Amino acid sequence: MQTVRWVLMGQGTSGHTGAMGGCPGWGSIPSMILVLAAWQRPYLNIFKHFRVEEWKRSAKEGDVAALTDTRMKGTIYRIRGSNPASSYLQLPRAGTQSLGLTGRYLYLLFRPLPHKHFLVHLDVATEENQVVRISFSNLFKEFKSTATWLQFPFVCGAASEGTARRGVPGAAPADVRWTCLVLDLPSILALYLSRRHSHLRGVKLCCNLLVKNLCTSDLLFEPGVTFTKARLGDLSCRGVAPMPRELAFPVPRGKKWHDLYDYIRFPSEGAKLLHNSIQKSFPHPVAGDQVLEEPGHPPTQTVTLSRAVCDLSLIQHTSSPKAVPHRCPAITKSIPEVHLAVPGPLGAVPAGDPVLEEKQRLHSVGDTGQPQPLGDGGIHVYAHRRRGQTTRAVPGLEEGLVPDPILKLRTIIGFGGCSTKWALWTQDSRAVVYPCHAVIVALLLETGEQRFFLGHTDKVAALALGGTGTVLASAQAGPRSLGRLWDFPTGACLCLFKTDLQSLLCLSFSHSGAVLCGVGRDVHSKMMVVVWNTAQVTCGGVVTVLAKAHTDADIQAMKIAFFDDTRLVSCGRDNIRLWRVRSGALRSCPVSLGEYHSLEFTDLAFEAGPAPEPEDRALFVCSRSGHVLEVDYKNICVRSARRLLPAQPQGDGQEQAGSSSGPGIAINSISMSLTFCATGSEDGYVRLWPLDFSAAVLEAEHEASVSSVCISPDSQKVLSTTAAGALGYLDVQARDYSTLMRSHEGSVLGFSVEGKGKQIATVSQDSTIRVWDLASRQQLYDFSAAEETPCTVAFHPFWEMLACGFDSGVVRTFSLAASDLLLEHKQHRTAVTGLTFSPDGNFMFSSCLQGTLALYRLAARKIQVLRVVGNVVARDAGSGVDTLVVSGDSRLLAFVGPSKYVVTVMEACSLDELLRVDVSILDLHSTILDSAVKVCFGPVPQGELLVSTSSNKILVLDAKTGRLVREVSPVHKLSCSSLALSKDGQYLLTAGDKVIKVWDYRMRFNINFQVFIGHSEPVHKVAFTPNQEHVISVGDAIFLWDFLAPPPVKSSPARACSPVSTLVLRSDSSSETPKDVSETPRQTVPLPLLSSPPCLDISSVHPAGFQSISSESDREEEADVPDSSRKVANEHKDASVIVVESEGNEEPVVRPKVRQESSRSPEKTANEPRKATKTPKSQCSIRPDSYRHFTPRFKASVLPQSFSSPPAGSEVLKLKAVIGYNGNGRGNMVWNPDTGFFAYSCGCVIVVEDLHSGSQNHWLGHAEEISTLALSHHAQVLASASGQKDGDSHCQICIWSTQDGACTAELFHHETQVQAMAFSCDDRFLVTIGDYRDQTMALWSTHTYELMLSTRISEPLHDVAFSPFSHQDLACVGRGAVTFWVLEQQGAAVRFKVQRAPAPDVLGLVELTSLCYGADALLYSGTNSGQICVWDTETNSCFMTWEADEGEIGVLLCRHQRLLSGSNTKRIRLWSVATVQELRLKGPNARSGSVLLEHEITLDGTIVSAAFDDSLEMGIVGTTAGTLWYINWVESTSIRLISGHKSKVTEVCFSPDESHCATCGEDGSVRIWALGSTELVLQFQVLNQSCQCLAWKPRPVGVWPFPGESQHVVAGYSDGTVRVFSVSRTEMELKMHPHAAALTAVTYSTDGEMILSGGKDGIVAVSSPRTGMTIHVLADHKGSPITVLQCTRKQYHDLGVEGGELWLATSSDRRVSVWASDWLQDKCELLDWLSFPAPAGPEGLDSLPPSLAAFCPWEHGVLVYVGFGLQKEALFYSLRKKQVFRKISLPAFATSLSLSPAAPFMALGSNDRLLRLLRLQPCPAGAPQDYPGHDDTVQLCRFAPSGRRLLTASHSAVLVWELT
Repeated sequence: MQTVRWVLMGQGTSGHTGAMGGCPGWGSIPSMILVLAAWQRPYLNIFKHFRVEEWKRSAKEGDVAALTDTRMKGTIYRIRGSNPASSYLQLPRAGTQSLGLTGRYLYLLFRPLPHKHFLVHLDVATEENQVVRISFSNLFKEFKSTATWLQFPFVCGAASEGTARRGVPGAAPADVRWTCLVLDLPSILALYLSRRHSHLRGVKLCCNLLVKNLCTSDLLFEPGVTFTKARLGDLSCRGVAPMPRELAFPVPRGKKWHDLYDYIRFPSEGAKLLHNSIQKSFPHPVAGDQVLEEPGHPPTQTVTLSRAVCDLSLIQHTSSPKAVPHRCPAITKSIPEVHLAVPGPLGAVPAGDPVLEEKQRLHSVGDTGQPQPLGDGGIHVYAHRRRGQTTRAVPGLEEGLVPDPILKLRTIIGFGGCSTKWALWTQDSRAVVYPCHAVIVALLLETGEQRFFLGHTDKVAALALGGTGTVLASAQAGPRSLGRLWDFPTGACLCLFKTDLQSLLCLSFSHSGAVLCGVGRDVHSKMMVVVWNTAQVTCGGVVTVLAKAHTDADIQAMKIAFFDDTRLVSCGRDNIRLWRVRSGALRSCPVSLGEYHSLEFTDLAFEAGPAPEPEDRALFVCSRSGHVLEVDYKNICVRSARRLLPAQPQGDGQEQAGSSSGPGIAINSISMSLTFCATGSEDGYVRLWPLDFSAAVLEAEHEASVSSVCISPDSQKVLSTTAAGALGYLDVQARDYSTLMRSHEGSVLGFSVEGKGKQIATVSQDSTIRVWDLASRQQLYDFSAAEETPCTVAFHPFWEMLACGFDSGVVRTFSLAASDLLLEHKQHRTAVTGLTFSPDGNFMFSSCLQGTLALYRLAARKIQVLRVVGNVVARDAGSGVDTLVVSGDSRLLAFVGPSKYVVTVMEACSLDELLRVDVSILDLHSTILDSAVKVCFGPVPQGELLVSTSSNKILVLDAKTGRLVREVSPVHKLSCSSLALSKDGQYLLTAGDKVIKVWDYRMRFNINFQVFIGHSEPVHKVAFTPNQEHVISVGDAIFLWDFLAPPPVKSSPARACSPVSTLVLRSDSSSETPKDVSETPRQTVPLPLLSSPPCLDISSVHPAGFQSISSESDREEEADVPDSSRKVANEHKDASVIVVESEGNEEPVVRPKVRQESSRSPEKTANEPRKATKTPKSQCSIRPDSYRHFTPRFKASVLPQSFSSPPAGSEVLKLKAVIGYNGNGRGNMVWNPDTGFFAYSCGCVIVVEDLHSGSQNHWLGHAEEISTLALSHHAQVLASASGQKDGDSHCQICIWSTQDGACTAELFHHETQVQAMAFSCDDRFLVTIGDYRDQTMALWSTHTYELMLSTRISEPLHDVAFSPFSHQDLACVGRGAVTFWVLEQQGAAVRFKVQRAPAPDVLGLVELTSLCYGADALLYSGTNSGQICVWDTETNSCFMTWEADEGEIGVLLCRHQRLLSGSNTKRIRLWSVATVQELRLKGPNARSGSVLLEHEITLDGTIVSAAFDDSLEMGIVGTTAGTLWYINWVESTSIRLISGHKSKVTEVCFSPDESHCATCGEDGSVRIWALGSTELVLQFQVLNQSCQCLAWKPRPVGVWPFPGESQHVVAGYSDGTVRVFSVSRTEMELKMHPHAAALTAVTYSTDGEMILSGGKDGIVAVSSPRTGMTIHVLADHKGSPITVLQCTRKQYHDLGVEGGELWLATSSDRRVSVWASDWLQDKCELLDWLSFPAPAGPEGLDSLPPSLAAFCPWEHGVLVYVGFGLQKEALFYSLRKKQVFRKISLPAFATSLSLSPAAPFMALGSNDRLLRLLRLQPCPAGAPQDYPGHDDTVQLCRFAPSGRRLLTASHSAVLVWELT
């Protein structure tokens, strides 16, 4: 990216100079969670809040002062200065900090200084974690934008409108007003960049401003409106509020606000179009006259829908028009930063309207004119010689391919090759001439047309253009350095001559074009200068040598003097020499350099303009040290010397010239004009200087060092080249930089063409992947990875997705639309050598150097790994995107492997090997082993496979049998590096050596190929574009050829069968023999069955749908034969019906409705079995690409078959409350607004909560995680489903009575998980569907809860719903289709009729993930790609789609004319769908075809459940974050009802007064809960860390609690830090870092004055929370993680040691240390050390249970230990007796332990999901009581200080128990 910077001589300015803007924090910003913004409401006075006057949290530079303004009646800040970089006020102080202001509107109260220019920068963060800089200034002339920068011109208003031109930016007028500028930040980002606003990060107010205040708010403040008027006008309901007094401008009595000040709102209200400037609106806005947008509500969005029935498409009306790129090769311009205008010629502004001129310029670029007759577009090497003229070929008599040539070079993307310093202007300044490896290109700037000068066989080393512009000279590199002279207007080569130079460095033409000189080295590497006479070339003569000479002087540049063809000047290291040709001799003399004799001179240029004598012209020579020497040519001496220095930090930012010390600017090139000089330097800058080199007036920064600069003959443009291969020019008058060409710095290894053929992605040896626009030749994207080299690249055939393989073995996929990384796969360990997509876009394949092959499945723009196979691809097969090739029908995959002699063919969808061919044995007469090089599939109908071999052959094989069909030899001199076949199978492309060959695939002619040259390096890949209109070849550069072959002749289409989609229904008990109902060829690959019921093929529902569903008797079904004349009622040729029946109480059977097919052979019956074919593996075990599909959380624990459940009435523990909601469930929350019944699941518990009182009831009946809930319509019955119970082989479905909470029935049928359930509208039936592994649907009677019907589906289902209008109709959604079911019941017999309606083709490969019935005959379904489809249930067809979200829609609800959608983008949206019914009925005649987005709310996670009232005005929504939200659309509010942890809870504890409890989790959060209401009170969040432990500070002994008591919580984190949080002040008070490893335990001392912390490395630290210092570090347990730290009080001299406190530390190696301490006396003494034995290996355990110990509260001097040992037991150890005196057996190893402080109770958690409570006194212990309720290991249990409550945790669920 180039950046243009303007500097005003005398009052220079400076700005950012980096490629991305140079401001800190640009680009990607760290992920962060903003603090709750309640403190920012209703508004935030920024200057006041950040205390600007103290300059501690803000920064100032230059003349910034606080003044008291009498008119403003307060303090204002004045910022003066001409340089924005040195005069500014900045908030916050450091660029790495952030203001974090979330307000929608930013208010700036300011006044520009008269006759001055000001500049304001705003850094705004987006939700995508990008920082966008918004700048506005009256210096900017036009609007400009990039992805991270918006520049708006600001038009200053005046008190009298006549003093300033309206709408024209410029210096502020003399009577400029105070202005209230209101910037709607979310609207700016949405309109101009399509991004979502997050918060304001920073503000920078630069130069020439008076600022009163800054403010942010979500309210729209209206100046001039009083509080009384606002109250009377009820403006608050529309989000309008009067301006706060501390922000308002003073208005004298009798005056009006708008008469004194300016009010600007940008963008203006309701703006849908982009505005190019910020200026005052006319007339003035009047409060209350407009309908303003409600704060927090997005503007209503209109989505226009297609009315097509068959070809459904989405036309979305966006809020702003998007720029459509021109198809013409326009020049891409980077966005410059514009500062003060430059006076004089460089600062002149073009007259006229700049916007109009820009439109005219674009129009001229877009116009296409007739190309000039400038020669052929490519060189064609004829394969044979012809006599006479070429005649039109007669079919059957052709000698070769027609037309001849069949390729014509159209475009070359690239620049340089041998050198990047050669680029020249034509004489008219309209075109640029430059080399691209072996081709010379002339680029016309106006049209972007390229002309080619072809003939060189090696890279072009130098160029020179004669002064008249008619003759072009070029010379190529290499040992045979040949030169060519070209007639530039026609492109014809005039002559070819030998240069006698081994390596040529430069060429120079005389002004007349009669003399050419060249400099280089001869065969002895000696510098030589040759001068040629070229005067006779244009007349047909030859080039002759005038003179030549060897020299010891180094020469870097040499030019012929423009005033004398016999005089030359050269420069180089340590010398500047003047040369002269006289009498056939070439002589030189040096210029006396004096003190500059040791400089390295790089370039020279003569002074331009008239002079009395030509020899009086000065000569300017530049050097790498920054010196520019002015040489007196006549006197052969140095006239003056200047040293160009970079900008000085303490100066005004200008580049300077002088003799100052310090490193100068390393100048590589210099060019002179009449008014200025241009230099190109090593630092990447092109600088424009006045002729006295006083200061740089203009500069453009490049990404690499500048190789050369050249001023155009009209002095309007400066051409520049860079070492990175970029070519562009700086328009001096327009002050803009245009990039003409970019190129790879290394050879191009491969490419992939985008599906539409508009873009191409290339991978190169320069370690970059670049995406190019083929029409404009411009680079669109550049991908690279740190310390990784890309190896191969592939475009998805349909999506804007790019896959890249790297040398590290990683395969990454990028989204081009979002310019973001999508996924990263690490299936390989070495460099990726092959990468490709299947043509249908369903699969991706990759291979690596180790021979590993990976198969990926794509759905909804996501990728899943299906299979990885090792050692199948040849390790020496090479790399490139054609290492792996897929057949055109996406069925077969071929590659070279497992050795280079073998070609393998696999089934693409499964990687099952089908064929191996050993190519080394095919030629029996060959004396050498032939190996395969590349493979390519032939035309699909012929089933052929092409293999190029190392012996320069192409073998055509039968892809099914491996038989050799034919052989083509020889193909190239060397091996063929690439093969490509046209789509029509007529033409074959091969690449080898440096040439391309086009072959007739059928080899029908005498000469079956044409040869094309142009590349100077081997061609690595060649291919057709998707439309077969062009050919692309890559090697040294990217060549685009026109393919001139006539389009293929299409045969008349025969009657084709409609595509058939397969739906397999299976009953639980059916025949073992599969029977086919039709001999129609299969259109889709059949799936194997898990069992063996009959397979039934169902034709896909026609887009127009059915008018009704047919009904046939059983006899008709059985008697239906192919020749039967009977027709099914309302039969459609593309539709069939499956009837699923159940006879009485028998097991259901599945019967197909056989229908006659036109393509069936008449002699075969329907029951004749189909021939056995190899089918791919079943994909039933592959989870669908849908978050809506339930996946249980992995659990290693299992509930035991039996346990000690307490007798009824004797329970000691009672479950009081459950904290949390299972966000992993799907549809696991129900609410009935009529009865108020509200229930949700948390783990295996159903929580029924009263929304008014907050009281909970808990229904315990499940042992596994509950997946989903369903509530009957009368709210009397609740159904819940979970996994297998107690070792049962089927899932558990419980039926509950909502009146008393009793479980009335348990249903068992599904084998794995239940995905969804639904009651019929009359509550007579319950339907349940299994997950992707179960794939069954069951129908139950709610009267008896007996299974009425069960069927197995071949594809996973995601959701099911009964029609609200009929108990007989239901629908379910799955992979790419909606299945409509009709239930028919006759007595006890039940049967289903099924119709499968596929999703519209426009949606592509999608999963239909959710559905709901709407108004009469409407069904809505959501997809995993964000679309909503509307179906007509009368015809079972989709008639409308629209894009409703960017992510998967998992929840849909419809009530009357409103629709609610919830997705994995965390958004819920409310749509008005009133016009949908009219569109269904009237079709294209409907008055409106749009839906309206009414409201939108973003929550904290993916939406998984929702329940709303009948009007969809209020409801409850559940998210994956474990939160249930109350939603009120009328008030646009979202309130947390239920909160919980999303990840595992790592610790729980009570507050000393037991009013609150604290929890922490792996997500890094510390949460404070009110125990009375179980509501989340406070949350502390630490990003990117896991909180492992916490403790509540105990209350000091003898101190009574008081209301203002400060409560603290200490938490330990995975980064080794300890943080102390104040609960009362809601802030972090202290952060310590006492550990190098993660913390595993933390506690307070008994007096709360010390913090003890233990780490994963076994280190125990004792720290003071008062000082933050670590006092003791104990390493006794080093090497084993600390599991427990506990403190207790003791008598000072008890146990024989001093100290009032005992504490213990337990580590996972079964060791316990007991310490006595007196912290005030700094005493800490080891009292006891315990080690507990354990067996050698943990048999039957996946992981060792933790080692836990605790002091016994009711028996002093005793501790209790549980852990892995010889027996499962709890041990009681006496510190006085030093021995274990008591053992209690346990049924399982304990995972958690807690002892009640008040009563002799011990609570134990185990891996058996049970909580065991033991009463230990009197001895022996009482009968244990086991309590279920956890769905996983009980990892935590903690008694309250009073012993009346107990907290337990199982994964993310927290349970509160009470002791009765």
